[in-house]
Parts: sequence; structure tokens; C-alpha cells
Amino acid sequence: MLISFIVCLLAFVFIGAASAWKSRSTKQDYYLASASVKPWLVGLSAVATNNSGYMFIGVIGYTYSQGLSAIWLMLGWICGDFLASLYVHKRMRAAAERSGEVSYAGVLSHWHGQNFVSLQRLIGIVSLLFLLTYAAAQLMAGGKALHVLLGWPLWSGAAMGALFVCIYCYSGGIRASIWTDAAQSIVMIVAMAVLLVAAVSHLGGMQPAIEQLHGVPGYMDWMPKDLLLPGAAGAVLFVVGWLFAGFSVIGQPHVMVRFMTLNSTGNMQQAKIWYYLWFTAFYCMATGVGLLAKIYLSDTAGFDAELALPTMAQELLPAALVGLILAGIFAATMSTADSLVLSCSAALTHDILPGNIEKVGLLKLSSVLVTALALVLAIFNKQSVFGMVVMAWSGLASAFAPLLLMHCLGYKFSERQAIAAVFTGFSVALLWRLLDWHNYVYEGFPGIVIGVLFLWVAKAINDLATGKLAATSSGASR
Repeated sequence: MLISFIVCLLAFVFIGAASAWKSRSTKQDYYLASASVKPWLVGLSAVATNNSGYMFIGVIGYTYSQGLSAIWLMLGWICGDFLASLYVHKRMRAAAERSGEVSYAGVLSHWHGQNFVSLQRLIGIVSLLFLLTYAAAQLMAGGKALHVLLGWPLWSGAAMGALFVCIYCYSGGIRASIWTDAAQSIVMIVAMAVLLVAAVSHLGGMQPAIEQLHGVPGYMDWMPKDLLLPGAAGAVLFVVGWLFAGFSVIGQPHVMVRFMTLNSTGNMQQAKIWYYLWFTAFYCMATGVGLLAKIYLSDTAGFDAELALPTMAQELLPAALVGLILAGIFAATMSTADSLVLSCSAALTHDILPGNIEKVGLLKLSSVLVTALALVLAIFNKQSVFGMVVMAWSGLASAFAPLLLMHCLGYKFSERQAIAAVFTGFSVALLWRLLDWHNYVYEGFPGIVIGVLFLWVAKAINDLATGKLAATSSGASR
């Protein structure tokens, strides 16, 4: 088990280190790979970044606990993600090229040629805070896997993941991240497929497996019992909430920056084909494994549902394949963690700190500092991986998605209006979570909707004021 795990990790390190040969030692290359990445690499990197330790640890744990109703998380997430991509991704890539910016915050604050310094700094600060939480969740997921399969302390797996992230960031920045993401995505999907096939085979095939799942009381119900509203209204809110969770991808700097590295806007369709084929296949298998875990693992008091996958792998597979599963989990955590660290580094050096930091050595140093902070947070945090990721995902989406969407629709806003929209969307999502309503409806749903409505009203007021001013000027001239 340990040998197969180490072989996979060494392969990832070698691929990441090899990217240094193509490094151009510029900020544009460190954070965007000089916008020269091929479509298939962009697609696989983006999907590996999106489907992280959250999928291996968080989603499978959630599915194990909730049963078939968790399928709406999968369907909503993929469909919402796809709907967002129809209108946003290509325009985001074009805006990055037009503005010459290397960060997500930079593109949003220079979309129409403005130079909104305060907006850029605010987006950078919000990004840094939430992405640090997100990165800590990935390191924690790796720590949980090593704890179950190798008996190591939880902190040791997180520390190992942080070490590999530092190697990637020092080797070639986002190019190292993208190259390793592509390799890691292959290991991730192979590992999940191996475990799914083994689980079904041990139960005698698909039909016996389904029959045993139906034998668990309430486990195969299509909707959870604790909906926010009774009947169809509650069910619709539940499903639409997860649809917005997928749509929230446009508010994730670490994912959207992948599409900013694409070598041509015209190649966006190819990148999306790679992205959604892998995404759909992997998510279906992860949901299947999560459901079957209920049959194999006893739901005893004190059992951590987020340890379902590594525990199940240990029971079903020979040691060498367990090592592959462990490598898959670690690959998932690292593919997202290094992306998050680089986005945090860009936010710190390009958006928050005054001056224009161009020295690649300082950019690499900031990446190491961010990784150390994420490791400390991972070690001392007591929340679940699922909870941390959803909180960070919804916070980023509520703050940024409304502004990005309205930019893509061609609307222009003042800096004050844009800043107010960021605060509005984020505040609504935070209030939703504080009221503990996120267990019923994903908090990014109200956050994004209220944020968009705020900007739409602001635009209507602007148009009304402009119309009145024009009418007054016309009357005065007559």
C-alpha cells in the first residue's frame, strides 16, 4: 500500500518539477502560464481543481449520511456549473486578455477599462480569507485519509500535502499546478472507478446492491425529511439551491483562473468538453460509492462519515489498490490546494499589497507563507471538510458571482456600487448560515440572487437619473 502510494506521489512531484523548464520567470507566467495552456490541460486542471478532497471526503461522507437525496447535489452542481459556463467563461478569458490582469480580482476591477483600486483590494481580501479556509479543508482531507489508512496523526497528512504544494508552487507556479492536475485527475478517476467496481462486485452485482440499499429505511427517498418548506415548495427550493451551488463556480478564483490560462478564447469549447465529460463521470461514481458505503460500514455512534471512503477501501481492496485510493485522495487534495494557494498568493501580491510586485522570488515566497497559514488552520480547525468547503464556496460566490454575471451582461457600475454589491451578497449568505438555514437551502442561492437584484436596482436608478438629467438638460437648452 505504502509503495503504490509513494510511487504515485513521486510521479506527481516529478511532473510538477519538470514544469520549471518552461518557466519564464515573470508574474504573467507564474500566475497565468503566459495564457499558453492547451484546451485539454485547461479542462482536466479545472475539473481536478473543482473536484477536490471535498469530493473524496466531503461529498462521499454527505451521501453516506443523507442517502439518495444527495443525488440532487450532484445533478444541481453539474447543471448549474454548465449553465454558468454558457455565458461567463469565454467572456472572462477575453476580459483577462483585454485588461492584461493576472488575478481574478484584477479582471473584475478592470472589466470596462476602469481602475477600481479599492474594489480590487476588497476582492483580494475576501478571496484570501475564504481561499485560506478552503485550502485548509483540502489539507485536512489528506490528513484524514492518511489517518485511516496508515494510522498517521491527522496533522502529518496535512503537513505532507503542504510540503508538496510548496514544491509545485516553487517549481513553476500555475503551470506546475496545471501539469500535475492533469496527472492527478487520471489517478482520481481510476481510483474511484476501482472502488466502485469492487463494491458492486462484492455485493453480487448491480441488482443485489440496489436491493440492499432499498433495505435501509428511508435511505432511498428522493428528498430529505427536513426541508425548509413542506411539500413541493421545499423540494424545489432544495434542488434549486444545489443548482446555484454549481452556478457558484464563476465566483471561485482558483477555478476561473484556469480558463484565463487558455491559449485562445476560440478553444474554450474544447476545454469545456474535457471538463464536463470528466466531471459527470467522476461525480456519478463518487455518488455511487457514497451510497454503497452505507451497506459496508456500520453507522455507529462516533463514526466520522467523512472517513467512509478510506475505511471502505481498506475493507474491500488489496493493499496495492488501497495505496492507489490513498493516492487518489491525496491527488484530489493537492490539485485544489496548490490552486488555492496560488490564488491567495496572487490576491496578496497583486491585489492587496501596495506597489507592483514583479519579482518571481517574492511571489514564490508569498505562496510558501500562504501554505504555512493554511496548514496551521487545518491543524487547529475542528469543522468538517464538507462544511468548510461549502462555507468558502458559497461566500466567494455570493460576493463575486453577481458582479461578474452583470459584467458579462454588459452592465457598468460605479466603484461604490460594485463594492456595495460584494458586501450585500456576502452578508446575505453569512446571515443565512448564522440562522442555520443552510441545512435546508444552500446559502449561495439567496446570496447570489440578492446580489444580482441589488445591482439591477442600482442600474435602474442610474438609468432613471441619467434620463432625468438628459431631459433637464434638453429643457434648459430649449
